[in-house]
Amino acid sequence: MESRKKSKALKRYVFVIIVISLLNAASSVTHYSIPEELDEGSIVANLAADLGLDVGTLSRRKIRLDTLANKKYLDINKETGELFIVERIDREYICNTKAAATCVLKLDATIENPVRMFNIELEIVDINDNAPHFRRDTMHLDISESTHVGERFSLNNAVDPDIGVNSIKTYYLSESDHFSIEIQTGRDGSKFTDLILKKALDREEQASHNLILTAVDGGVPARSGTASIIVRVLDTNDNAPQFDKDSYTINLTENSPIGSLVVKLNATDKDEGSNSDLLYSYSLYTSEKTQQTFSLNPNNGEIRVKEMINYEDFRIYDMEIIATDKGTNSLSGKCKVKILITDMNDNHPEISIKSFSSPVKEDVAVNTVIAVVSVSDKDSGENGQVDIHISDDLPFALKESSDNYYELLVSEPLDRERVPEYDITITVTDRGNPPLSDNETITLELLDVNDNVPQFPQTFYTIPVMENNAPGASLSSLTAIDPDLHENQYLVYFIIEKEIANTSMSMLFSINPENGNLYALKTFDYEIEKEFLFHIEARDSGVPPLSSNVTVHIIIMDQNDNTPLIVSPWRAHGSEVKEKIPRSTDKGTLIAKVIAIDSDSVHNSRITYQFLQNTDATLFSLDQYNGEIRTMRMFSYRDSRDQRLVVIAKDNGEPALSATVTIKLSTVETALKTYTEVPLEYDIFSDLNLYLVIGLGSVSFLLLITILVTIVLKCQKAKPSKAAPPCRNSVISERNSTIADSTLVSNDAYWYSLFLAETRKGKLVVRQPVPKGARYIVSSIPRSTGLTETSDSAASTLQTKYCGVHRGNFSSFIPPLTVLSASHFWSQIQCFVAV
Repeated sequence: MESRKKSKALKRYVFVIIVISLLNAASSVTHYSIPEELDEGSIVANLAADLGLDVGTLSRRKIRLDTLANKKYLDINKETGELFIVERIDREYICNTKAAATCVLKLDATIENPVRMFNIELEIVDINDNAPHFRRDTMHLDISESTHVGERFSLNNAVDPDIGVNSIKTYYLSESDHFSIEIQTGRDGSKFTDLILKKALDREEQASHNLILTAVDGGVPARSGTASIIVRVLDTNDNAPQFDKDSYTINLTENSPIGSLVVKLNATDKDEGSNSDLLYSYSLYTSEKTQQTFSLNPNNGEIRVKEMINYEDFRIYDMEIIATDKGTNSLSGKCKVKILITDMNDNHPEISIKSFSSPVKEDVAVNTVIAVVSVSDKDSGENGQVDIHISDDLPFALKESSDNYYELLVSEPLDRERVPEYDITITVTDRGNPPLSDNETITLELLDVNDNVPQFPQTFYTIPVMENNAPGASLSSLTAIDPDLHENQYLVYFIIEKEIANTSMSMLFSINPENGNLYALKTFDYEIEKEFLFHIEARDSGVPPLSSNVTVHIIIMDQNDNTPLIVSPWRAHGSEVKEKIPRSTDKGTLIAKVIAIDSDSVHNSRITYQFLQNTDATLFSLDQYNGEIRTMRMFSYRDSRDQRLVVIAKDNGEPALSATVTIKLSTVETALKTYTEVPLEYDIFSDLNLYLVIGLGSVSFLLLITILVTIVLKCQKAKPSKAAPPCRNSVISERNSTIADSTLVSNDAYWYSLFLAETRKGKLVVRQPVPKGARYIVSSIPRSTGLTETSDSAASTLQTKYCGVHRGNFSSFIPPLTVLSASHFWSQIQCFVAV
């Protein structure tokens, strides 16, 4: 676009250049005129033609162009003689003085052979190639809003490097309601303008005005330049402060922390600077209590908590706040603030015990009132509504009796032995959020009543007592427990009277009434008394007294206090036993049998036999368990005629006790009557005995009928049978050495050997079953056949009288096979009937 404009300008100046060249042809100075801004290579003139030079000789004559300026703007074409543009020419740059009406560029052309110099003046003609511009793009004006209308304000004028018609022609101001401009022309023809206030300013309405000032030149086409005018309206204190609202209502929770922000008041002043700086203060209508409770920041209007706020003290605070500006003539505004205190759940419920009964008896009736309590809460609304409760595990309940009053009732039966006292925690909780609670603990003590029977740890006591105990020895301690207290707990112990064999228990045992220690009052003998069964009672001291009893079973333990008694072979007063045997006795023949009995218990009464002395150890053997003495070989002529054997019978006790018997054996050559080992029936059943048995059987049958009738009549009113102690001199044993309360250890082999030994002496050995089971009564009875040993046998007869026969078992008392004398039979019957 710029090139096109310059081309048009060149066309307008072609005619001018030609005319000037023709006019100066005759002068010594060649003058040319060209417009500025021609393109490089543009032809200014044909210098060879204008100077009258031969074009062909220009190169040879070394034509050249010297410029007076620093830059070479033009040059000569040596071929054609044309003067052309080498560098674009700017008139405003070459002629930088605005006063110069014309701008001439002087050149010197030199040629040699001969040397000639030509003066050339090139006038640069101005074109409108520069737009007007302001020295400052932005102009700032401070105008008070109180400035009067018509006031003038000078503005910076614009400049244009062009001259003439191309320079500044006029100014324009952007549209404005408050301002206008006035253009004036200086003496040098320059244009300048003033800004005129045509309407009063209001800073609060518009604090600044932005204007555009445009300068336009006279060129064709015209060029222009602009500058911004910023008018800042200066404030005057013409506006009073105003709050956002005329009144404020603030809800504030009580107990808000000191220093917490209640509200920040905001007042505004349309003025600026110090005229808008505000100070906040309480008015005279604000109470002293309010000013003590809340603080007001005078600079920013913040109201903060100054003291603790309690809803229960004050619920509403009213205040009036004034905002004052700092202008010369200060103005102020005010507002009202109402602070409503919101209740906070900050008061714990309270419990008050109005009445309380403690202690109470443990048998107190259900629904009995033991306490009255009241509850309260200083808060309001739900924060002041309370709920009261106690633990569900307690046997008590709460019942509301009136507003905020409750009764504590017994809801279940109480038991002091299970729980002697109750810590009853009454908890009251309000309905605030979060809820607050309080509690009160009361201790209810229970008084004891005699409602528990003394209890023994066991229902049955078995106490072993070693026989031969010392009288007064402590047997055991039988202690009962009574969970009651005081006199209801004090126990006294008694032995419940019971007679055994016409002997009272209190004569055999005693018990300490205070501690239940049981003592023996006599020395017990296992062979006489084996056990006792009685009851002990424990009685408390309550009113009425309660008692319980326990069964005590005393078991007498055996000691090895009885020496074995050798009952076979029989001897008188410890003398030797003399026996005669034929020398022709075979090997293994039973020569004698030693039988010993021991009254002690099973363990202590086990008998073993040994030779203490033996004339010839190769001739006789002794069975250590059954006492049988047998030959180990036949007699020889070398064997002594007399053999002396000493046998010792030793029990199993600790220490062991023993007895000895001396047997003197004499061998005879003549054959003697040999006692063969035949069953009892073949030896004892002679004709006389057979008749005797038949007669006694008949009498026994008649007596049996009579006795049975008598027993039936007595059983209807008789006391429970008491086990009578066995009669003295009784020898009772069991089969296969199983013994309960007997004193003889033996088996069937013993009975058989005893039978052989006694029948040889002319005695009758009878074996009778005892009613309780597999027991036998062994009786050694003299025969009625008039043997020589009868008198001696009578002295050593082992009479067995079983006086402990149970009623109803008389038939078992009569042996299935018994051969007795009549007098002895009647003694047995009398013993039974006495029971």
